[in-house]
Amino acid sequence: MATQDASPSGVSFGTDEETRLILSSLEEFIEAEVAPLEDELGETWTNPRKRHEDDGRFVPEVQDAIQEVRRRSADAGFYAMNLAEDVGGEDVSSVTWYRAIKHVASLGPGLSEFVLAGPEGPKPLLAQAEGDQIESYLLPCVRGEKSTAFAQTEPGVGSDSPNMATTAERDGDEWVLDGRKQWITNAPYADFVQVFARTTPQEEAGRYGGITCFIVEEGEYEVGSLNNAVGMIGMQAELSFDGVRIPADRVLGTEDGAFYDAMAFLSLGRLEIAARAVGLAEFLLNRGVGYANEREAFGRSIGTFQGVSHKLARGRANTFAADAAGLRLAWLMDQGEQAIEESSIVKYLASNVVFDVADDVVQVHGGNGLSEDNPFMDGLQTGRILRIVEGTDEIQLNTIAKQLGVE
Repeated sequence: MATQDASPSGVSFGTDEETRLILSSLEEFIEAEVAPLEDELGETWTNPRKRHEDDGRFVPEVQDAIQEVRRRSADAGFYAMNLAEDVGGEDVSSVTWYRAIKHVASLGPGLSEFVLAGPEGPKPLLAQAEGDQIESYLLPCVRGEKSTAFAQTEPGVGSDSPNMATTAERDGDEWVLDGRKQWITNAPYADFVQVFARTTPQEEAGRYGGITCFIVEEGEYEVGSLNNAVGMIGMQAELSFDGVRIPADRVLGTEDGAFYDAMAFLSLGRLEIAARAVGLAEFLLNRGVGYANEREAFGRSIGTFQGVSHKLARGRANTFAADAAGLRLAWLMDQGEQAIEESSIVKYLASNVVFDVADDVVQVHGGNGLSEDNPFMDGLQTGRILRIVEGTDEIQLNTIAKQLGVE
């Protein structure tokens, strides 16, 4: 049953009892099921040099641990709990899903990052699966038995995704797919990918029409070099499709309408980014406050100096505002609103807040903030990434300006 944080008169910022139980259970699950896996991996997990192969790919032990976290989380009912019950989810509200992602992020980095479904997991687009697609792709993904990737971005096309060069042409009962994708999260490990390709020229279908999504299985495409971006080592790769023949029954969603299908769920992706950003900002601030109160200089704790305390206070104020905005967006989504402007505002605000907080917390720690042995530089890198994925800062500002009526 969906949990709701909204009272009849409007938004409630209280956490309802069901959500409180979910958050408490999540924390217990991470302590009982996830932390031991990290302990077993030991330095293989904590040392980036041992966590990755020479090309950046996760070593097999780490891959196995990540997959195990997903399976255990799915068994416990957490992994894809935002999806509808009839596809294996728990049908929790957007408000509860937001709070859950934020709460997990606030516990700090680790294997816990894989407890709730991310880009590799089932999303509403995949939930449009029909027929054999449900048993072959959707349900195994919901159960954490398979993982996927969302292949839209191309080497020459970033934010301008409708101008993609990847094409698919119909040939009898099959489609022939040609093209390349880049910066595809989970591409090195996916069991199948959801590939966007132009199936009708723009001059016939319009800028946003004529795009179809295909389910393409591992082994039918080539995984190229890993795109080892800072903070995303081992997570993204290039994909090549050279005359790949796809059965017609692997079209996902609406033929020629995939771009519209994907845009219908755009706000969810931005809400998830915001939740992660706010949670990480809270984690970093807590660590920064602890250090500022313990570290002494010139005969007193460094937190007594305004140059330090104001950084943390400003971070707290901005995180508070981003969290309130995120909750409002989630509430609007639960009311059935598409919330295009609000999702852009929240994504822009939260991703910039966590970047600024991470930068300030590194500064508070001084030289210690640059060490590999703490999460602050990782937080800074993650914050920088979040300002690009799911739409760059500039795209969000363009959207907000358009909604304002600025042409």
